[in-house]
Amino acid sequence: MNQLAVPPFTPVVKRLMIVTVGAWFVLQVILGQFFNIKAWEIFILHPHQLIENFYVWQLVTYMFFHAISPFHLLFNMLMLWFFGSELERVWGSKFFAIYYFLSGIGAAIIYCFGVGAYAALTGVRTPLVIPVMGASGALFGLLLAYGIIFSERETYFMGLFPMKAKYFVIVAGAVDFASLLSSGVAGGEVAYLAHLGGLASGFLILKTQVYLKVQQTKNKLKKKSGSLRLVVDNDKVKDQSNPKYWN
Repeated sequence: MNQLAVPPFTPVVKRLMIVTVGAWFVLQVILGQFFNIKAWEIFILHPHQLIENFYVWQLVTYMFFHAISPFHLLFNMLMLWFFGSELERVWGSKFFAIYYFLSGIGAAIIYCFGVGAYAALTGVRTPLVIPVMGASGALFGLLLAYGIIFSERETYFMGLFPMKAKYFVIVAGAVDFASLLSSGVAGGEVAYLAHLGGLASGFLILKTQVYLKVQQTKNKLKKKSGSLRLVVDNDKVKDQSNPKYWN
């Protein structure tokens, strides 16, 4: 019987969890619920504020805030721990942090573009004023990377059904896509478009990384071959007045 391996708390994952839980507890629960200070609302993603007022910080800060119910936060932190720690061990902390934030930012941009296009085409502005919060966009980027790197590893869909990680990603993406089609662009209480945006952003980041590594390798080989020097034994060359070599 396979035992479920518990990943360690890697440095960036640990810091992300501390900041996220701290922001939720201090700003949303203590100040928001007990003192009715809603200052945290300027940090969550409001598509109309980003598009019309250029509140660009919301592309990053929305990832650190969650619904008041602790289950949203708990589920996302578990995903960050289980998937993120494994990826950080493979990639290193620097690239992991870059990938995490770019996936979350990309998810927000795709979501805002989607609801903005919907509002422009239909004249319905409701999706533009519905705020979005949570790390799910970035986490779906992590999920994609996990499914690629640990494709054969067994994981559990919804905690119950064992399947290989690569199939887990496909099923999760298909469920979100079907949910998006049934619920519309705004996605009701769940921003399915942001989830799919996280998958798309993660894919683009990984493809870009592969491309850059290939180009870097080609440049190194070209530089190396350019510095090679093939020297001919000029003692055996008939024309001694014209020694030869090639760079």
